[in-house]
Amino acid sequence: MGEDKFILSLDEGTTSARAIVFDRESNVRGIGQYEFPQHYPRPGWVEHRPDEIWEAQIRAIRTALERAGIGPEQIAAIGITNQRETTIVWDRETGRPVYNAIVWQCRRTAEMVEEIKREYGDVIKEKTGLVPDAYFSASKLKWLLDNVPGLREKAERGEVLFGTVDTFLIYSLTGEHVTDYSNASRTMLFNIKRLDWDDELLEIFEIPEGILPEVRESSEVYGYTKRELLGSEIPVSGDAGDQQAALFGQAAFEAGMVKATYGTGNFILANTGKTVRYSDNLLTTIAWGLNGKVTYALEGSVFITGAAVQWLRDGIRIIKSAGETEELARKLESNEGVYFVPAFVGLGAPYWDQFARGLIIGITRGTGREHLARATLEAIAYLTRDVIEEMERLVGIKELRVDGGATANDFLMEFQANILGKPVIRPVVKETTALGAAYLAGLAVDYWEGMEEIRELWKAERIFEPKMDAETRERLYRGWREAVKRALGWAKVTGT
Repeated sequence: MGEDKFILSLDEGTTSARAIVFDRESNVRGIGQYEFPQHYPRPGWVEHRPDEIWEAQIRAIRTALERAGIGPEQIAAIGITNQRETTIVWDRETGRPVYNAIVWQCRRTAEMVEEIKREYGDVIKEKTGLVPDAYFSASKLKWLLDNVPGLREKAERGEVLFGTVDTFLIYSLTGEHVTDYSNASRTMLFNIKRLDWDDELLEIFEIPEGILPEVRESSEVYGYTKRELLGSEIPVSGDAGDQQAALFGQAAFEAGMVKATYGTGNFILANTGKTVRYSDNLLTTIAWGLNGKVTYALEGSVFITGAAVQWLRDGIRIIKSAGETEELARKLESNEGVYFVPAFVGLGAPYWDQFARGLIIGITRGTGREHLARATLEAIAYLTRDVIEEMERLVGIKELRVDGGATANDFLMEFQANILGKPVIRPVVKETTALGAAYLAGLAVDYWEGMEEIRELWKAERIFEPKMDAETRERLYRGWREAVKRALGWAKVTGT
C-alpha cells in the first residue's frame, strides 16, 4: 500500500457522531464531530432519529477528511464503532427507518424484561452471557414489533430489517446487512458459544429471524461505500461495539489484560481469551472475532463516575471545572474519613442495586469542598476496584490500561494505582475506541501486517505505580465497603 493511505474510523456515540483519520503510526490526522438531538417522548424513554445520526456521521466524515487534507481515494478502509444495544428497524427497499432508534438508556421495556427474566433468566444468562435487562436490544425490538402498527406483519414478510447502530451505518454506506460478533453479543438474542442467532431466544422475544443481520468477524470486508456518498468506493472492514473497540485499541490482546474507560460512567473489560467465563455480577460478552477465532471478555459497568464530578460543578457548584478537583484533592493528606458513594441512579456492577442512592458520610465541622472533591475522585477509583476484584476471581490481572476524559487527572490515576495495588497505564493515544475500530479495519485490508505490529504501535504515555502500603490500602477500602452498605436499598426506605 502506498504511503499516502489512511484509515477512517467512525465513532458513533450516544450524543455525537465522530470521524477520525489515522495514519500508519496511529497518529490522529483529522477529526470531525457533530452532536445530534436526544429525544425524550416520556419519562424514562430515550430515542434518537436515525436520519439525524446519519447526517451527523456524514458531516463528520467530510470534516475529518478536510482537516486531514486528504481525499476519499486516500482512505484504505473504514472501521465503525458504536453506542451498543441501540435498536433500529428500517425498510429493506428504501432504507428509511420505520420508527426512531430506541437508545440503550431507554427503560420502556423494564417491566417486560422483569416478566421474561422470572421464567427465562437462567437460560438467557447461559446462552448470551447477559443479565436480562431493558438495556439490551431484544426487548426494544419486541416493543417495536408489538407497538408500531403493521410492523410485525412487515417483519414476517421480510420487508424490514433490524440492526444496532453499526448495522444501520454499514447498510447506509454499502447496502449490506451485517453486524459483528461483539455487537451481536449485546442483543440478548445471540448464542455466544454456538455463534449464531438462538432459536429459543427468538421464540421467547417473538422475533422473526429474517429481519436479523448476518453476523461476521470484527475484521473483514463487509462491503464498499456507494460512490455517490463520498466519491469513492472504500472498503468498510472493521466493526466493534465501543467498549470492545477500546479494549482492542489498548492492544489488550491476551487473557488477563484489562482496560477501564473513564467517562460519564466507567466501563471495565477483561480479556478472557478463548474461554467463556461467567460471573453472577458481571456480564460475559464477545470482545471480537478475528482470524477465525472469537475472543471473550468480562464486563463491568459503573453507572456514575465522571457524572459525579459534573454534579460537583453543576449540581452543588463547588467547582467551576472538572480539572479543579485535582488541585483541591491534593490539599489534603487523606480523605479524613469522608466517603462519597455516587449512587445517583442506583449501583451497577458488582452490586446491581437499583434502589441504592447517593451518600456522603464522615462529615465533621471541619469538612470542606476539598474533602468532597477528594472523596469524589476516590469513589471513582473504589468503584473501579469493586469490578476488578470480581474479575480477578476468574482471571489473573497484572495491570490496568486506562482511557477516557478523567484519565487526564493525575491524582485520580495515582489513587487508582494505590487502591488497586497494580500499575495503571495511560497510553499516548487517548482515542482508543476509534483507534480499535481503525486497527480492525486496517488488519482486514493488510494496512497493518498483524497483531504484533499493532502491539508495537501501542505506547504508554505514563505508568502510575502503586506507592501505598497494603495496610493503608485495605483500611481505606474497608471504609468504602462500609459506606456502600449504608447506601444500598435507600430508595426502599424513603419510597422515592
